[in-house]
Amino acid sequence: MVISPEFERFLPPRELWPTRTYTLPELSYPDRLNPVEELLERQVAAGRGDRTAVLFEDQRISYEQLFNQSRRLAASLQDLGIGPGDRVILRLPNIPPAVVSNFALLVIGAIPVPTSPLFSRTELAHVARDCEAVALIVAAALLGEVEAARDALTTVKHIVVVGGDWPALAERGYLNYAELVRAGREEVPLVRRPRLDPAVLLYTSGTTGLPKGTVHPVEELLIVPDVFGRYGWRVREDDVIGGSAPIAFGAGYSTFITIPYRFGAAASLVARFDPEKMFQTIQDHRVTILTLPPTAYRKMLQVPDAEKYDLSSLRLCTGGGESLTAQTYYDWKARFGLEIFEGFGTTEMMYVFVSNVVNLKAKPGSFGQPVPGYEVKVIDEDGRELPPGEVGLMVARGPTGTLYWRDVEKQRRAVWNGRNRVGDFVYRDEDGYFWFVSREDDIIKTSGYRVGPEEIEETIKQHPAVADVGVVGVPDPVRGQNAKAFVVLKPGYTPEQVRPEDIIEFCRGKIATYKLPREVEFVADLPRTPTGKLLRRLLRAQVEQPAGPGRADAGS
Repeated sequence: MVISPEFERFLPPRELWPTRTYTLPELSYPDRLNPVEELLERQVAAGRGDRTAVLFEDQRISYEQLFNQSRRLAASLQDLGIGPGDRVILRLPNIPPAVVSNFALLVIGAIPVPTSPLFSRTELAHVARDCEAVALIVAAALLGEVEAARDALTTVKHIVVVGGDWPALAERGYLNYAELVRAGREEVPLVRRPRLDPAVLLYTSGTTGLPKGTVHPVEELLIVPDVFGRYGWRVREDDVIGGSAPIAFGAGYSTFITIPYRFGAAASLVARFDPEKMFQTIQDHRVTILTLPPTAYRKMLQVPDAEKYDLSSLRLCTGGGESLTAQTYYDWKARFGLEIFEGFGTTEMMYVFVSNVVNLKAKPGSFGQPVPGYEVKVIDEDGRELPPGEVGLMVARGPTGTLYWRDVEKQRRAVWNGRNRVGDFVYRDEDGYFWFVSREDDIIKTSGYRVGPEEIEETIKQHPAVADVGVVGVPDPVRGQNAKAFVVLKPGYTPEQVRPEDIIEFCRGKIATYKLPREVEFVADLPRTPTGKLLRRLLRAQVEQPAGPGRADAGS
């Protein structure tokens, strides 16, 4: 399969690509295609144009409206000189214009680059420079960091603003999103591109430094719904898929940009996660499939009168992004009568490739079995496959794969013998279920043992006073590293009432002595990405600063 020559300088050599395997009958596509043709135009042509495609607060947008708005915006962007292969940054929360803008760019063969609404001016400038963006579409409420970075956006020729104060914004050189949609024509041809050409760039959440661009070919926008949508969630046309993951990450992009529309289903959007608003949205939009990070489920469990909301529409709850923990699974099931089917995926591989939802049989604490079409193994550092029960590195291959933008060395480290080196320590049990131990970067090496921080975190979370916790390794001259816990207490508890020593003692007998946290520090909150992932690198950076009150050492 060919790739357009203009992308060769941005992509790693083909010999560094992971092997892409197409073992399912659905994964047969033409050499050139346009995802909008398959996800929107096909639904309209089949007479389903009046079906709801997007729900946001009290808005309902039909398939025909979404398709037409996307084409009109596409025509206006095309008139600005934007065309096939051009990169355009999206700085938008999960609102309808984010969906429209994405599809508009795909219509004309341009490449959307969704970015986190939390990206700083430095991160925005880095992304724009890295992908050589020619334009940027931004919500007025998120314009501040764009303006601060404007002098560094040297390749950006046009900035389109959604909402805001017009004509004041026009006087500052910005373009009005609503005007572009109104002015555009609907008769714009859909550009078909080679199936392995980049379709979207998603930048990692920056858990290990500046965001890295991950490339997702045109075909992946159909592969994800054809694999996980069909064999995982088993999406039906009457489904309403809701959640909170930003479209800037693989989870959000797949949930709200690709999966629903392949089946004529609807996407339920929320601009910002709030526990009570999420309950209200489930009730109002009649959400049937809910996908949230574990942190969101835990926050929803803290809502005191959540039983007043009608959740009867829900048929499936799923989650990922961090460890769900068995406790969260049991608490949610006990309170709402629903299981949470945990899954595991990466932005690099676009979406979930291991999940409990595959057989609808959850093992609390495990993230499940391989999704059909994927092969997952556990290997040691010499590449030998390990038997059940032994902790090793996870490698996977399937129809999607890790592909970095302008980073050959990172690509080289990400692929092992044609397989995607996922970057996590896991083990597989006798039933073929996978269990998370630690990120490779987060593993704690203490007294000759390898310890995953999540096991310690799950133990500490069982303490009745603990709201949240993050564990990292800190240097120790004798043991090599100690486990240090950063603990957020629940409202009503103070470090005077709950001492660090109490947290350490609580863990004794529940985990092996060598796994005990040796230090505990109380903090107001923990750094997390919008998808709920704990930013342990920021916690490790705090270790270099003097610890405040509320710190203890476990001793030997």
